[in-house]
Amino acid sequence: MRFLLCIGIAAVLGGQAFAASLPGAESVEVFGAMQGSTRTTTGWVNRTPEETFFTFDHSPSLSHLKSEIVPFERPMPAGSILVQTKKRKLFYVIGDGTAVEYPVGVGKQGFTWSGTNQITRKAEWPSWHPPLAMIEREAEKGRYLPEMMEGGEDNPLGARALYIGNTEYRIHGTTQPWSIGKAVSSGCIRMLNEHVVDLYDRVAMGALVTVE
Repeated sequence: MRFLLCIGIAAVLGGQAFAASLPGAESVEVFGAMQGSTRTTTGWVNRTPEETFFTFDHSPSLSHLKSEIVPFERPMPAGSILVQTKKRKLFYVIGDGTAVEYPVGVGKQGFTWSGTNQITRKAEWPSWHPPLAMIEREAEKGRYLPEMMEGGEDNPLGARALYIGNTEYRIHGTTQPWSIGKAVSSGCIRMLNEHVVDLYDRVAMGALVTVE
């Protein structure tokens, strides 16, 4: 038994060393996290079209990423949403002097934005249509995105999406829970899937959204 265990460990470590030694090999961001041997994962294709490499999402504990009801004194209507980019927080205004506070991921440097708009669409397990600018930008890095990806557990938009006005920005779930609380997106607001499902059920079409 000990001999077989050693063989298994050696195979894993050997595979990692082999991938790292290949010319042009680089880690690529994974749309889905591997959760058991039967889970299918998809990711960005490596610079070399013939080969694909994945870095699986072995997330640390997410116990610190909690939603909670907090005091809220801003004069905003009940049912509206406030995103505070610098604090990495989203607030859903309840209307009785309180709000539900959620941790979020926000736009990376150069991709942040601010303004006021409305929720114009809601979708469960949404499909993903990367903007042309994103497809071209990632292709320059040797990462080839699909023109469309069907909704599901491996879709980067996660379990729910709330579309903001006629922009390309959304409040949505994620397959990368480790990114919550960080500035890593291309401008969209990311939430844990369990949190975006909760928010989705609360928010009405036409709800006011303020990002600052």
